[in-house]
Amino acid sequence: MKRIHAILVAMMLALGTTTALAQEIKIGIVNTERVLRESAPAIAAQKRIEKEFAARDQSLQKMAKQAKDLQADLDKNGATMSDADRSAKERDLANLSRDFQRMQREFREDLNLRKNEELASVIEKANKVITSIAQSEKYDLILQEAVYRSPKIDITDKVIKALANEK
Repeated sequence: MKRIHAILVAMMLALGTTTALAQEIKIGIVNTERVLRESAPAIAAQKRIEKEFAARDQSLQKMAKQAKDLQADLDKNGATMSDADRSAKERDLANLSRDFQRMQREFREDLNLRKNEELASVIEKANKVITSIAQSEKYDLILQEAVYRSPKIDITDKVIKALANEK
């Protein structure tokens, strides 16, 4: 009797497992790189960064032109200059080059820091939108990176559209 009872329990468990396996698992994929390149918050962040750093970039370009012009003057007229004038111009060029490299390094560091801040903000917004889509459309799993993604499970366009509608 106990044996028959155990067999019935095993059969019921097997049927329950088969039923669970028969349910479809809903999976979605998001191309994060595309979201960070094409979404409205990403584009707005890029524009903010460009505007914020435009003056410093122009200043660096102006300084680079000064160094280039000074170098050209030294190359062209260095042989006819007095030793004192040539030494002074070479010293000016060395100082200008050193200042340019320092300012360029600081510019890159500040730019990278701002890009990372803006990137984190966009990723945070995207993750909220992805979570919202997952909950509303009953996804079991959404992956953000994949070697291959089938177009039928790629929800990147939905995420980009949802980010555009979000304020």
